[in-house]
Amino acid sequence: MSDSSPADLPRCGWASGGPAMLAYHDRDWGTPERDDRALFENLSLQGTQAGLSWRLVLERRQNYQRAFHGFDIARVAAMTDAEIEALLADAGLIRNRAKLNAVRTNARATLAVIEAEGGLGRYLWSFVGGEPLVNRWTVHAEMPATSDISDRMSRDMKRRGFVFVGSTVCYSLMQSAGLVNDHMVGCFRHPEFGRP
Repeated sequence: MSDSSPADLPRCGWASGGPAMLAYHDRDWGTPERDDRALFENLSLQGTQAGLSWRLVLERRQNYQRAFHGFDIARVAAMTDAEIEALLADAGLIRNRAKLNAVRTNARATLAVIEAEGGLGRYLWSFVGGEPLVNRWTVHAEMPATSDISDRMSRDMKRRGFVFVGSTVCYSLMQSAGLVNDHMVGCFRHPEFGRP
C-alpha cells in the first residue's frame, strides 16, 4: 500500500479522523499480519486502547515503540518492575499502571504461546482457519463489537495468562490484524482480501 493513497478514494467513515487515522486505515487496518512481533505490538496497543479512543493510542504509537523496546517480545518480557514503574513518568504514554504492566504480562504469555504453538501468528490465525474472514458490511452500524470467534479467543487467551484481552479487544485485534475483513464494501480496501 502506498504511503499516500489518493484522497478521493472511497473509505470506511472512521478513516476521516485525521491524517494518522487515514494513514492507518490505508496501510495497516485489515491487512493480514502474521509476524509475531507486529502482532504483539498490535495486541499491546489494543489492550491500551480499552476504554479510550484508538486515535489517542495511535498518536502515541511511537512513544510505546520506544518505551517497550520496539515491542521485542523477549526484551519486554524481561523488563523489571522498576522499568515498568518508570514508564508512569513518561508523558508520551497513557500512564495507567495496570495497562503498562499488562504489556509485560502479555509478552511473557506470548513467549509461552510461541513455545507451545509455534508462533503468536500461528496461534491467532488458528481461530479463523488460517485465512481472513470476509464480511460485507454496508454501514458501520452493522459491524459487531464482538463475535463468537472473539469470545473463544478471549477465553483461551485468558486461560493462557494474557490480560486486557476481553472479547471486544480480541475483535479489534482481529480487525486490525486482518483476521477479519471489516472494511465497508464500498471502501477501496475491501476487495484486497477476497470474497466471502
